[in-house]
Amino acid sequence: MTIMNKEVVIIGGGPAGLAAAVELRKKGIQEIVILEREKQLGGILRQCIHDGFGLTRFKQTLSGPEYSQRFIDLVKKLHIEYVTDATVIEITSMKKVIAASKDGLLEYRAKAVVLAMGCRERTRGAISIPGTRPAGIYNAGVAQSYINLHNTMVGKDVVILGSGDIGMIMARRMTLEGAKVKAVFEVQPYPSGLPRNIEQCLNDYGIPLYLSHTITKIKGNARLEGITVSQVDENMNPIIGTEKDYDCDTLILSVGLIPENELSLACGVKLDSRTKGAIVDENYQTSVAGVFAAGNVLQVHDLLDFVSLEAEGLADSVAEYIQQGELTDCPIDIVTDNAISHTIPQKISGKKDFTLSLRVRKPFKNCHIDVMQSDTVIRTVLLKKAIPAQMIQVKLKETDIKTLDNIKVVVR
Repeated sequence: MTIMNKEVVIIGGGPAGLAAAVELRKKGIQEIVILEREKQLGGILRQCIHDGFGLTRFKQTLSGPEYSQRFIDLVKKLHIEYVTDATVIEITSMKKVIAASKDGLLEYRAKAVVLAMGCRERTRGAISIPGTRPAGIYNAGVAQSYINLHNTMVGKDVVILGSGDIGMIMARRMTLEGAKVKAVFEVQPYPSGLPRNIEQCLNDYGIPLYLSHTITKIKGNARLEGITVSQVDENMNPIIGTEKDYDCDTLILSVGLIPENELSLACGVKLDSRTKGAIVDENYQTSVAGVFAAGNVLQVHDLLDFVSLEAEGLADSVAEYIQQGELTDCPIDIVTDNAISHTIPQKISGKKDFTLSLRVRKPFKNCHIDVMQSDTVIRTVLLKKAIPAQMIQVKLKETDIKTLDNIKVVVR
């Protein structure tokens, strides 16, 4: 097996990996390779044929394939090397990367590794829905792939569990293809997806959304025949006596996304129990020196544009690491109150400007986000509303940071 030396190996050829590669080349990094396990570059965007991408990044609304093609064109124009049909099977803390490809095993030795593997969907098993196991139950992304990439309709009478964005987009897509989408059920007392998708994908098509509901039984043997839905209490336990039956031949699950970090863990990268992604500093560097992470493998984003922008921000740090051999230490931890689910980054140096990304755990109205150090508020952001589905970004300057004390972020 030939060993190939690279300045940067990027794992994943989706929106994060492509954007990082282009920006790294623009910063003068020459020896880059993108490793992608699918047959084509583009990641999940290949099957996202609806529009709504690109307004922030390109000031223009694009479909998923149109959005990814812009980066793919740049990758080819800049002569950035990529290998498709290549599944990475090992990353080490010494930045050795081994991939299985159609040409056999490939081994790379890199100065830096960029993790851009995206995320995967939670399954029925993860949420323990009781009942039989018939055909006709799909994760939203799988159903989307069947319809948009393989021209195969998955059912006619549909119920959707989970009000995540992919589920709501599939409610509209199934309706446009002639299916009857009877309802979307959400276990939380508030929607999981963006308000614009509730309007454009559900309300515009008369599809009802029921909050504080979950599926308590699945019926059918060879093929799904129906489901039972129940209301849930404040602890998300089904309320006896509220059961209601729905006949359907298809159930689509949109019950959350999990960053794909099995390779990261094997490499020694420490994960955040809240995001399920890596713990990173302001440089997007993980706990393993020279290994960086961005995109949905780091945190599940609300808008695709932020995936690309985050990866482009990461490129600055990767280029600096390659040129200097190390980055400034980040001794300041960022902690939160219980109203905030997580922040990215989790550590900073206090010597750079940075953008803090965060989400709240429940909806708030007329609130403000306070960033504090030593009980002193160093930055405040006023918001008319804050909902869990939307990321909040707070820009802080080096001059805002006064000491090496930890930073605390709270909602008031």
